[in-house]
This record gives sequence, structure tokens and C-alpha cells, in this order.
Amino acid sequence: MRHIFSSISALVTAFLLLATTTVQADRLKDLTSIAGVRANQLVGYGLVVGLPGTGDGSSTLTLQSMQSLISQFGVTTSSALDLNGKNSAAVIVTAELPAFAKPGQRMDVTVSTVGQSKSLRGGTLLMTPLLGADGEAYAVAQGNLLVGGLGVEGADGSSLIVNVPTVGRIPGGGTVERLIETGFLETDNLILNLHQGDFSITNQVAEAINDVFGNGVAVPLDARSVKVRAPIQPDQKVSFISMLENIEIEPERQSARVVVNARTGTVVIGGDVRVTPAAVTHGSLTVRVSEDPQIVQQNAIAAGMVLLLPHLARQNRSRILK
Repeated sequence: MRHIFSSISALVTAFLLLATTTVQADRLKDLTSIAGVRANQLVGYGLVVGLPGTGDGSSTLTLQSMQSLISQFGVTTSSALDLNGKNSAAVIVTAELPAFAKPGQRMDVTVSTVGQSKSLRGGTLLMTPLLGADGEAYAVAQGNLLVGGLGVEGADGSSLIVNVPTVGRIPGGGTVERLIETGFLETDNLILNLHQGDFSITNQVAEAINDVFGNGVAVPLDARSVKVRAPIQPDQKVSFISMLENIEIEPERQSARVVVNARTGTVVIGGDVRVTPAAVTHGSLTVRVSEDPQIVQQNAIAAGMVLLLPHLARQNRSRILK
């Protein structure tokens, strides 16, 4: 009977080990990018109007911009001082033009103040040309702003600011007006660039491609790039790249990483991060991390082993100094 229970315990243990041992495979499209297929940065200068008194006020830059704008509609003013800039703000508009974006397609834009405006909440961006690095206009932006921050002032001079009210977004507020040509479909070779340089992953990528398309198709160039021989016919490259991007490899474990976004207060901790015993204090907040291992013992009829398992980290909100 003991032998039967021992066999059953061994089978259950083996099954659990197989069930919990997972191998994560990543597609090449998640690990690499194709040289020449990239987004382009656009920037423009514009005006935001309709602000509830949180604009630039008497800023010369804003008043001159307003005077220049209204003159395009046939309205003339004797002086920029005749205008009131409390409800308007000078802004810089930025956007990212995606690869292969066609005229008429939409994209998101980000609007940031450059003057004395305290908040862009409730404002509307007027038509703003977006220029590339060559000085040519590739898109136009306009629309109502979405602002995640909040800034208010009281009559006694007190103020309250939550997040960043001087930066806003317009989802789909940009319209592509000009196509950026790319010649990667006319080249004989494609270059795959890894998002993170690693010699072992580069070698894995080349081997995986050669296993699918044959030896000599892919050659690793360095720790970040792999050269791939592509079909000569341009109409076959799209299907070739589609197959190429869906090839899966099992990369080695990456280094532990913690990403902190101070603007939104978001903290992202990778799965490989390990927290050792430590104590951190900030103001009235104290965080202590300590080890509290627990002993797990199998049932009397099982043939398992006694295990020492780590316990979850504990957080203590009391103060270190009292």
C-alpha cells in the first residue's frame, strides 16, 4: 500500500512540475523592427483658445500670434495690446507620424504650453501645421483638448495643482496630408534590428529564420542587427515579411527592470525582479521588506519532501522614528 501511495505521489508531483513549467516564446515582430520602417516626429506651433481665464495673459508672444492669426481673416487691429490673452495660450504641438501613413488618416497629437498658461483644460487647438525635420508640413492638427491634470487658484493667492494641467492630448486630432516614401520594398536585403542588443538573441533569430527559409537566408551582423535575404519580386516581400514576423523564438531571460512614471505615478515591476530584505522611509510612510520562510510538510502517507518556501513581502505603515 505504501508503495502505491509513493507512486501516486510521484506522478502527481511530476504532473504539477510539468504544468507549472511554461516556456514563453516571442514572435520576431515583438523583438525586432525592420530598418527603414519607422515613425517620424512632427512638431508645430499653434494657439489654444477658449480657456477659462487660465491663458498666457499679456504675453507678447501670444498677443502677436493672435494678431497674426486674425489678420488672415481680414480683421486688423491697431495694436496687439487691443487683444486679451487670458483665454488663449501659445502651445507646441507634437505628433508621431506612423510608417506607411496615408493622406487622410488620423493620428494623436500632444499639446504643451510654452507661455504663462496655468492650464489647458477646456481649450481648443486651432489649425496647426505639423512639420518634419526637413521643414515640410506633413500633417495638420486641430480639435478639443483632453487634459488629465487640474490647476486652480483662489482669490487669496492659494493654488491647487493635480498632475500636469499644462499638457493635453487630442486623440485623432492630427490629419496626415503628405506621404513619406520608403524604399525598403525595393532593396534586396532586409535588416532586422533588435529592440535590445544581445548577441545570443541575435544568433537565435538568425537560426530560427534559417530553419524556416533555409540556410544562408539570415546572417547576424552584430549584437543588434540581422541581415535577411528577401525575395527579388516586390509583390512577394509583403507575404515574406508576414511569415518572417511570426517566427517564434525562446529568448533568454532579460535583466530585472523597474519602470517608474513620475507623471502618472505608475510603477511597473518586471517578473524577474527580486526584493531583498530592506527598509525604506519617506515622510510618514515606511516600507519594510523581510523574509519569513514557511515550512511545508507533506501528509504522512505521501512520500514528498519537506520544503522551505519564501513568504510574501510585508508592508509596515508605522513610523521608524517616533
